Amino acid sequence: MYDLSPPITEHLAVWPGDTPMSREHLLKIDSGDTVNLSTLRATVHLGSHADGINHYSQDGEGVGEQPLEHYIGPCQVVHVTATRGERYGIESLPADFEMLAPRLLLCSGTYPDPNAFNEDFAAPDPALIDHLAQRGMITIGVDAPSVDLCQCKELLSHNACLRGNVRILETLQLQKVPAGCYELIALPLKLMGFDGSPVRAILRSLPGEPDQ
Repeated sequence: MYDLSPPITEHLAVWPGDTPMSREHLLKIDSGDTVNLSTLRATVHLGSHADGINHYSQDGEGVGEQPLEHYIGPCQVVHVTATRGERYGIESLPADFEMLAPRLLLCSGTYPDPNAFNEDFAAPDPALIDHLAQRGMITIGVDAPSVDLCQCKELLSHNACLRGNVRILETLQLQKVPAGCYELIALPLKLMGFDGSPVRAILRSLPGEPDQ
């Protein structure tokens, strides 16, 4: 089993200008209270997370309304050739690439530390998303904070996902996961109308497949 989610602590980096994680202790056993009780404050795009369609489309549904089949089921991890700060396209896929599952997780290796935000991460080219969506991709996951480059205001790859009916998972920890097929479990919280949700993303071997 592979855990793709970074630890959620006050050190976890968020998109510049977004709300970092903070915790307020309302009750504490060591202060004489009967229970520990906490309040969490943070962006919903925290760590490994799912985007709601309304994050990048005015008329899109929130993350709580998304079909669950996008976030659970057979998936394929693919290590791509990527350069920091640039988009990677069809030519970045392995030479022997064959699409084996409708959920694809793309590892670029350009966002190595979830506690230190680097703006020069790589992102998939919209043409790559179009290409994969036409072949049945329903979910794309990336190991960076966005499917678009940091400075891309046009959200070209988000819009490619929109027209291809592809759902988005971001900031997955994929560097140590071997390429191959797995079962993905990365369910968002049922936050109705929200533009995103943290997920606890894991991979496990498919039934009948040897452990990775």
